[in-house]
Amino acid sequence: MSVYDHKPMWAGAHCDPDLAGGQVTRLDLYATPERDGPVIASVAPAVRLRAGVYRFDLPTVPPGRYWGAVTFTLNSAGRLVTDTSVRLDLPTGQGLVGSPEAVADTLGVPLPLTSSRRAAYEEEIRNAQADVAAYLNRPLVPTTTTLRGVTPRWTDTLDDIDTWPVHVDDIAEVVSYRANPDGTYDVDLLVGLNGAQEEAVVRYVVAHAAESIRQRPDQSTGQGRRVSSVSAEGQSISYEAAPTTGQAGALPVINSLNRLRRLVFQPLSRPPRTPWPYSSSRYIRC
Repeated sequence: MSVYDHKPMWAGAHCDPDLAGGQVTRLDLYATPERDGPVIASVAPAVRLRAGVYRFDLPTVPPGRYWGAVTFTLNSAGRLVTDTSVRLDLPTGQGLVGSPEAVADTLGVPLPLTSSRRAAYEEEIRNAQADVAAYLNRPLVPTTTTLRGVTPRWTDTLDDIDTWPVHVDDIAEVVSYRANPDGTYDVDLLVGLNGAQEEAVVRYVVAHAAESIRQRPDQSTGQGRRVSSVSAEGQSISYEAAPTTGQAGALPVINSLNRLRRLVFQPLSRPPRTPWPYSSSRYIRC
């Protein structure tokens, strides 16, 4: 089952209806961006994960792109608001930071995708992710873990990671928490880099997956390299020059992800070694 974490939008800004007594009530999925056709699927209500973030458990629908409308009450007066900022490429939760539909948009391939083309795009996305993960020295998919029987440092911000006695050498995020009868809590954490939430990572992976498809054309994946001209006799072919780094339309460079690199630190100075024969690390063979 896929999940979708929604940040309600109203008047051009993210809001949290729960703070004013409101509630996120329903998500409707449509097959077209006009959202005027039949509702493909509907989910109600959402679960509040933390301040300003609400989770929907999505039903099983055919893979593809869907447009959503989230209905919520803005405050305790019950004023209904419809947020139409939702566009989902389903299924989610497959370990991919980008979607085949996003790659198709970059290539100019019309939707919906065939099964074979979707599989080819997914493979190129995984290849691009592997390159990024190797460069960053960390995976792009976080892992879940649970702290059991822990006591918060304070109780007014339980969705803040600093509230809990967490000792992990990586990014950590509180997903949910449950109170125990003895006053302690069980806390579910997401640990590691969540590449799907990093716009720079998503852009890099999608752009390079699309470029790999352009450079290796076949019947199942797309158009291949951009041809600008062909001679009358077919003896020569000219290709469009790709924009250079820094120009509009150029591929993002991997250096743009430097802030996300996980560095391995080593001490700059070490204590002096005790000279032989007092050092245990040196010996003489007899």
